[in-house]
Amino acid sequence: MKRRYRLGGYLTGAVAARTGDEMSSPALLLLGLSVTGSVTAAASLLAGLTISSALGGPVFGALVDRSPRPGRLLATALTVYAAGLTLILLALGHMPVVPLVGVAVLAGLFGPALAGGWTAQLPLILQEEEIRRGSVLDGLTYNVASLIGPALAGMLATAAGAPAPVVVSIVLVLLALPAAWRLPARPVTSGHGPLRRDLVAGFSSLARIAGLRRATVTTMVSFAGSGVLVVCSPLLGARLTGEAGHGALLLSVLAASALAANVVMARRPPAVPDRVILISTLLLAAGSSLAAVSPSPAVAVAAAIVAGLGHGPQLTAVLAVRHRDAPEHLRGQIFTTAASLKITAFAAGSAIAGPLATWSLTGALFAAAGFQLLAALAYLLTTGRSGQQFPPDRPHRLLVGPSGASAGQPE
Repeated sequence: MKRRYRLGGYLTGAVAARTGDEMSSPALLLLGLSVTGSVTAAASLLAGLTISSALGGPVFGALVDRSPRPGRLLATALTVYAAGLTLILLALGHMPVVPLVGVAVLAGLFGPALAGGWTAQLPLILQEEEIRRGSVLDGLTYNVASLIGPALAGMLATAAGAPAPVVVSIVLVLLALPAAWRLPARPVTSGHGPLRRDLVAGFSSLARIAGLRRATVTTMVSFAGSGVLVVCSPLLGARLTGEAGHGALLLSVLAASALAANVVMARRPPAVPDRVILISTLLLAAGSSLAAVSPSPAVAVAAAIVAGLGHGPQLTAVLAVRHRDAPEHLRGQIFTTAASLKITAFAAGSAIAGPLATWSLTGALFAAAGFQLLAALAYLLTTGRSGQQFPPDRPHRLLVGPSGASAGQPE
């Protein structure tokens, strides 16, 4: 009963934090569009919130791996993230956008904690044989958050104005604080070297281990395309219906499709999750292409459904690969670093989406599809020799020596 309660608390906190996170991106975008009237300014706020994660994710993950109470660090990250959103909400329209982009950059340092920071704590809650089921449930929380977050952002912006979804996203992030604070403690270990060495080891593992390398490179390029698609969604809604909030609802359609696909996949998990990454990326390319030529809201909804069929399985497959291949002593850093790299790629896509969409919305959506095709090509180019496969009912644990050198790593 104790473990079940802890898993329930974990899932509740993860859903609240991730829903607030998923809301914050479209909410900030809609707020920027409403207050400034500039696509470039709105996209800059979104890019600022996400681009700094490349630095924050690895450092936060390394600190979490060292901490005997990782939940306390996670709670601190949630608080700072919510404070950054609050400051932007209160100051936008009363001061220049540039310093507020700086605030978004500072808040974004803690963004990966809302995603990977939770996932890395599963081994503290579950036994090794339960990790696979827990990973599936954890993956579903991403999909639930992706479904609820953009939907709330779109509906609240339409019904109550652009500031409303930002307020709700802040509240949701803060509601996750108790669950984060009460996460189980980790047994105290000794022998930690300099933080810089741990950071190098984390990046080295992502580059050296075949499954992690392939999944990371592919999803980084893919998320750049997703950043373009997210920025274009309100504009597509405005073009087809006259209401930008309806474009945010397209992201919820995408998330609903992703959730349905993951429920099906959870019943019959693939023996080789790596292959799912490639197939799902091609579906994202197809969905983005269909969105580019959408003549009506119905076709735009169909495009979101196709993209969702790719987005959901891609995420679940990537989590499975990381749980399988991540070295135990670097688990937190692997999850947060990989998440931060994806978020940074998303930010890069968001940053170029504003000028692209100003020039041509159709061209920007085709660019989103192009990024997905490049991601599929990256998958093929980084495949090399296949990583060693492990039984699906037993998560892989690398054999790690005290110096950090590992044996039995897949190449």
